[in-house]
Amino acid sequence: MAAPCLGMVVRSMWQFRNINRASTTLLKGIRHFSGSGECSCAVKLKYETHKPASQWKLYGAVCLQRLPVVSQDPNPIEQKFLDLMQQMELERSCLSDHELRLLEDAERMSRKQEEDYDSDDEDLVNQEIVTAQDDEDAWEQKLKRFQPAGRANGASPHIFNNHTPTGAAGEDPSSLDRCLSDSLVLLVQQEVGKEKVWLLPQLQWTTGETLRQTAERALASLPGTDLKARFLGNSPCGVYKFKFPKGVQTESCVGAKVFFFKALLSSGTNPTSEKGAFVWVKKSELKGYLKPDYLRQADRFILGL
Repeated sequence: MAAPCLGMVVRSMWQFRNINRASTTLLKGIRHFSGSGECSCAVKLKYETHKPASQWKLYGAVCLQRLPVVSQDPNPIEQKFLDLMQQMELERSCLSDHELRLLEDAERMSRKQEEDYDSDDEDLVNQEIVTAQDDEDAWEQKLKRFQPAGRANGASPHIFNNHTPTGAAGEDPSSLDRCLSDSLVLLVQQEVGKEKVWLLPQLQWTTGETLRQTAERALASLPGTDLKARFLGNSPCGVYKFKFPKGVQTESCVGAKVFFFKALLSSGTNPTSEKGAFVWVKKSELKGYLKPDYLRQADRFILGL
């Protein structure tokens, strides 16, 4: 009787030993957590809560471009090539209806000058004949009376302190109808400190909106304008960082970062607000309006199309 009992005891102790080894092996593959992780999360949350505010104000600006309305005048090389292509086309082309009429009129005139000419042989008897040369004379007179629309000349880039530069021919730089063959950029005059400077339209970023929405708001808030534009993408095309004048700087704010977004003008009218607050300028004229550092950044993404 003692032998079976002893076997049962030994078997139970052997099973308990195997279970203990298995549990020890299983615990080795388990990640152990401690209270240090909770402490690190609490420190991180406290840092984010008391994180110091940025000393830079954020602005969203829009680079609004009006694309060319008419084609540009050809340069000497382009004009020479154009004349060559027209000459080749003329030499290889067939006679037009008008040129055939000229030949028929010349043949009719030669028959009239012959001695054996008989007017009864002509099909157009007792009818007023309008020759091709008569049509050419009428078209020539109409061409002389035609006045084509002029192309506005670009304004010369000059700075007259706080005055708006004007073109040599009394051109209005605030007009959308100037320089129809060139791409124009909208500039506005804003106060930075006590100084009035020319900038791309911009506004300060507010919490809850994206920088593109800030740029759209800057365009929509221009007084006296009704400009519709198509923005090109959601990411900025450039950034400009500058410090405020000494009299404007504070301990919590030393300057601003301006993020530029490109947009193309879809429709709009000339501004009706204070004259001289808006200008439409070509890329070559920007140096007459913008500060050198600001121009250096804007020149990277403004295309002179």
